Amino acid sequence: MPAVSAPLPLIAIVGRPNVGKSTLFNRLGRRRRAIVDDQPGLTRDRLVQEVEVAGRRVLLVDTAGLEPLTDRDGEGEDLHDAVQAQARMAVREADAILFVVDGQTGLLPEDASIARELRRTSRPLVVVVNKIDAPKHEPAVAEFHRLGFPIVRPVSAEHGRGAWDAVEELVSALPPDAPARDDDTDPAWREEAGDGSVADAASAAADPIRVALVGRPNVGKSSLANRLLGSERMVVSSVAGTTRDAVDLVIERADGTIVLVDTAGIRRPGRRDRVGERPSALMAVRAIERAEVALVVTDASQGFTEGDVQLAGLVRERGCAAGVLVNKWDLAGDDEDASRRVREAIRDRLRFAPDVPVLLVSARTGLRIPRIFPLIHRLARAARLRIPTHELNRWLQEATAAHEPSMAQRGTRKRPLKFFYATQVAERPPTFVLFCTEPSAVKESYRRYLENRLRERFELDGAPIRLQLRARRSKEH
Repeated sequence: MPAVSAPLPLIAIVGRPNVGKSTLFNRLGRRRRAIVDDQPGLTRDRLVQEVEVAGRRVLLVDTAGLEPLTDRDGEGEDLHDAVQAQARMAVREADAILFVVDGQTGLLPEDASIARELRRTSRPLVVVVNKIDAPKHEPAVAEFHRLGFPIVRPVSAEHGRGAWDAVEELVSALPPDAPARDDDTDPAWREEAGDGSVADAASAAADPIRVALVGRPNVGKSSLANRLLGSERMVVSSVAGTTRDAVDLVIERADGTIVLVDTAGIRRPGRRDRVGERPSALMAVRAIERAEVALVVTDASQGFTEGDVQLAGLVRERGCAAGVLVNKWDLAGDDEDASRRVREAIRDRLRFAPDVPVLLVSARTGLRIPRIFPLIHRLARAARLRIPTHELNRWLQEATAAHEPSMAQRGTRKRPLKFFYATQVAERPPTFVLFCTEPSAVKESYRRYLENRLRERFELDGAPIRLQLRARRSKEH
C-alpha cells in the first residue's frame, strides 16, 4: 500500500487487560465501536478511530491488554504471542501514548512492568488513572506517580469525567506536524477511520467499495484479509474465535480503493456460548449492513454447512451483493471434478440465491487470491448499477413477450395480466417498481422469471434484486 501524505498522528491507548481501555476508546470516539465486558482480554486486533481533539485530527488506537511475555491465557501460545505482538506494534508505531491504569485496583506489578517498557520510548505519554468516578476517589491517584511519568491524570471513562482533558493535554505535547514515515514502515492501518470510512478521504477514491469478510469461526477470514492486504495485519491463530471486533482495512489499488472489514466468526444463535461471542456476532451483522459487498468464507474441509447457508441468507436479506470463497482449497488438491462437485453442491444449497458466484481459494498458498479483486469489483458494480428507464422498459417488453404471465382471475372471469412499464427506485440493492394490472395475480414463479431475465440482461449476478409490483389499470379495462 502506498504511503499517505501528511499522516495523522497516532495515539495508542495501552495498558494491562481490563483497565478500561476500550471504554475510553468508545468514549473519545463517541460511539460503541470496541466491545466492552468485565471479562479481560476481549480486545485482540487494533481498532482505529479518527477524532478531533482541540481542533486537530488524530487517530486513536485501541489495543489488546499488554501482559508479560511469560503469561498465557490458556488459549495457546501462538494466539497469545500474536495478540501481544499486535499490541506492542501499536506502541512502536504510535506518536503518543495514553497509558491506562485502574484506580480501583491500585498500582499492580503488571503496571510497573508495562511502565518499564514504555519508558524506553521518547514519545509523549500521559498516565490515565481510570475509574475515578467522583472527587472522593482522587486520593487513589497519588500512588501512580511512582511509575515515574510526569503527567498523571484521573479520569472516568465510563462517565466521561476528565477523559477529554487528558487526551487534549497529550495532543498539545505533539509536534505541530507529525513526521511522515517511509513507505516501508508506514502502517497500513494508519488510514482507517472509526465509521469505516477512509481517514484521509483526499487520498482515497471518491467512493471506496466496502467489503465484509464473513463466515463461521476459524474458516480463515483473517488469513484471507492478510493475503489481500499483503501483510500480517490481523491476528491469525488456529484457535476458533480469534477475531472478535469488526476491523476496517484499506486497500489502495490502481483500480480503486477497497475498505475490507474482517469480522468475527458468526455461529448460529443457539451455539454462541463463548464470552463475547454474542456482541461480536452483532458487530459482524452491523458490518454486513454497512457493506455493499459481502464475501462468505467457508472451509473446504468441512463442506458448505447449514451455518454457511444461514449466513448467506443473512447477507442476502441485508441487501449485500454476495460471493462465496471456499478457503483451504489447497487441501482438496484443486481437482477439476472436485471443483465442479463443490460448486454444484453449494448452488444446490443456495437455491434461494443460485446466482451467487463461487471462488475456490487458499489463503495459505495464495491460490486464486488475485481473482478476488475482480470479483469484488463485479459485485460492487452490480450493487451500484443504475439502469436507465428506457432500457428497463425495453427489457420488460421483451421478457413479457417471450413468456407471457398467466391470466388474472377475477371472480368467474379470467383477464390478461399486463405489464406496462418499469423504473428503478434504488440501488444497493437494486430495487425496481413494475406497474401491471393485477399485482396480486403475479405468481411467485413469474417473479423469479423476471428476476432471472433481469440478471441476465444487466449482469446482476450476486446482487439481491427487489421487485415491487404496483397496480395500474389498462385503458381498455
